[in-house]
Amino acid sequence: MSTEAAALPRKTPLFQSRLGSFLAVVPLSFWVVNHLWDNLAAFSGAEAWEKAVTGRQDPFTQALTFFFVLAPLFMHAGWGVVRLFTFRPNNLAYNNYGNLKYILQRITAVGAFFFIGAHMWLAFLRPRVTHGGTEPFSDIAREMHYHGPTLIVYLLGTLGVAYHLANGLQNFGMAWGIFASERSMRRFEPFVIIIFLVLLAMSWGILYALYQAGAAYGPA
Repeated sequence: MSTEAAALPRKTPLFQSRLGSFLAVVPLSFWVVNHLWDNLAAFSGAEAWEKAVTGRQDPFTQALTFFFVLAPLFMHAGWGVVRLFTFRPNNLAYNNYGNLKYILQRITAVGAFFFIGAHMWLAFLRPRVTHGGTEPFSDIAREMHYHGPTLIVYLLGTLGVAYHLANGLQNFGMAWGIFASERSMRRFEPFVIIIFLVLLAMSWGILYALYQAGAAYGPA
């Protein structure tokens, strides 16, 4: 029996487990990678970043984003909130690596929920509500350089998202029967670590580029 399975809720319907893992990985993982890739344009300056990140704002693209990204995100978040009420940590009784990963997955789920919500409000909704347009590069770059709490929130938030997504891929394999044994899960472990490090490097690289660029704009 998997050491991680010992910490799972006793009864999780198979359909709910598979649906929740599907909504977590497909298509959200692809969107996260694409979003990070677009934001790496920050290394090339304001014009390149705005073209890559905020340049595709036609109604058709926004509708596709809502249908394929936001709707699954809301469903996965709702599924995750329900699971939190069945969460019974047993790390004191079973102090092992699998249980540590499990409780970190639950903690980062909560952190990612609030971080993504705050990010959507600050970077997507608020500029449209208050200014009637997309967020300019100068605003986010200035915030990263001169507003310490924003930088810290983004550092910790992207750390949590990177871990939650990388470890979630392994959970996805378990839920869908891709990993038939504990040995097969352990073989996939190095790939989980590599995926986590790559996502984290992309995220913190973007924050570094924004931080460096923000110095040119001066404090608000």
